[in-house]
Amino acid sequence: MDLIYTLDLVGTFVFAISGMLTAANKRFDLFGGAVIALVTAVGGGSVRDVLIGATPVGWMQDTNYLWVIGGGAAFGYLFQAYILKLRRTMFLFDTIGIGLFTILGLNKALSFGVSPSVAVLMGTVSAVFGGVIRDMLCNVEPLIFRGEIYATACMAGALLFLFLQQLSLPYNWAVVVTVSFIIILRILAVRFHWGLPHVEIKDRKG
Repeated sequence: MDLIYTLDLVGTFVFAISGMLTAANKRFDLFGGAVIALVTAVGGGSVRDVLIGATPVGWMQDTNYLWVIGGGAAFGYLFQAYILKLRRTMFLFDTIGIGLFTILGLNKALSFGVSPSVAVLMGTVSAVFGGVIRDMLCNVEPLIFRGEIYATACMAGALLFLFLQQLSLPYNWAVVVTVSFIIILRILAVRFHWGLPHVEIKDRKG
């Protein structure tokens, strides 16, 4: 579990960078950038914890997260020009992050006695709602509403993880397989432009 905790902090760091870059693109001041970095990194987990009654929320009980978020925000601000040249690397880390947060959120929800179906939703909330809050605050259409295979990949990964647990696969192996599955699915979806159908209002004649 120490490895998972470390990777969780890495994902938090990357999401904080993502938040700062979005804020910089919108020309926010430093305080605004720090706020966006914070909500991007811990927004999803906070929403999950409130919904399942795990309060105070996780990052309030472990100050390491605040240090990591501060570091990610500073890194994103100071090296934004260099980071923007590594979009593929950021995409990969973001995908690893949502995979890890999906599993961590799923397991935390299960530990609070919710049903597996609700836990799948909570895992997805953990992974993507930080980005949703970031985009809403920055007046950007959230990624999960644009038809991309994003939240759907998290839900599919959560279901796969539950299936692997039923097969009694060791926890660490289940994590590796699930995160790999989400990464591959996201890469293929972007490469081949896979997406969900759009909701459209059809004209009614007569």
